[in-house]
Amino acid sequence: MRFIPTNVHAIVDYLVGVLLIASPWLFGFAIGGVAQWLPVILGAGVILYSLFTDYEYAARRAISMPTHLWLDALGGALLAVSPWLFGFADFVFWPHLIIGLFEIGAAVTTKTVPTRATDADDRARVR
Repeated sequence: MRFIPTNVHAIVDYLVGVLLIASPWLFGFAIGGVAQWLPVILGAGVILYSLFTDYEYAARRAISMPTHLWLDALGGALLAVSPWLFGFADFVFWPHLIIGLFEIGAAVTTKTVPTRATDADDRARVR
């Protein structure tokens, strides 16, 4: 069931992007390597593709909302499994797992049509 409006998702995207970039320093795993740089790169990616997504707080609407949600889900899945995939789970895994699962959850519960829809067909799809 998709219940998160795209305008809320947009705000959360930018906040999660900043959180991912800052997480190695916030949570004490800024010692280099994949554990540190994967969230930083994914966070920068989230901000970048959010700027180009067809929703309320984008700079240019070039990426469809369904494509954006797939990117969120794939990035979240990679982040969630990365401690075991890249072998740093003995050092740190909670931030990667929690934020990754949050990203997946947001992807599967966000509406696929922006709430700024203007015609009757788009309004019907928002529901």
